[in-house]
Amino acid sequence: MPDKTTPILMMGSCFSTEVGQRLQEEGYDVTLNPFGILFNPASIAGSLERLESREPFTAADVIPREGQYCSFHHHGSFRRPSLEAFLENANAALKAGADAFDAAHTVVLTLGTAWIFRHIERNLIVSNCHKVPAREFVRERLSVEETVALLAPVIARHADKRWILTVSPVRHLADGLHGNQVSKSTLILAADTLAERFPNVEYFPSYEIMTDELRGWRWWAANHTHPAPEAVEIICDRFKAIL
Repeated sequence: MPDKTTPILMMGSCFSTEVGQRLQEEGYDVTLNPFGILFNPASIAGSLERLESREPFTAADVIPREGQYCSFHHHGSFRRPSLEAFLENANAALKAGADAFDAAHTVVLTLGTAWIFRHIERNLIVSNCHKVPAREFVRERLSVEETVALLAPVIARHADKRWILTVSPVRHLADGLHGNQVSKSTLILAADTLAERFPNVEYFPSYEIMTDELRGWRWWAANHTHPAPEAVEIICDRFKAIL
């Protein structure tokens, strides 16, 4: 039976960060989001492939924004004041993340949204738009089949690992309530398909605990899009019970 010393890699949305940080504070051996917060399955799959290959980031990956430097593969928290500083930090995080992926007994993926932004010129699904003008992107929604096709290969290559998939309860209300529900449903169906296909994949119902068990507004933060700390604590406790 795994214990707190069993290496865990957690990747995905901001909810993954909230739960992962709580686990770290309690002494679990958790490596968290080596590329920063990732929302969509394409970016998560691409990041896992980068951890596999260990291919370093180069100047060709870097974009200058507002006097700082980052990349479409990283969250905004990776921004640095110079190209050299960005590459040094990004590649150090890549190495640490790749080492953690190699060692991980359990990999936890928190899927946030089925919506993606594809940079037209680079033909690249981005992890973060970094306030680059919207005209440079095409917005698309992944299907269940596309989501499964993105994640299945890396799961198949690592049949020795335990994979836990979950869908973030954080609402993406820019798409409206219906658009958010369609996106979350796509992710849930894809995760269910993967759990049926692979014996080493299981689904943890973060989204369902929040929306079907806790329900009332008292469990939501003031913005009504993020779970309140008390709700995160309940979901985290339920999650620890399956580790």
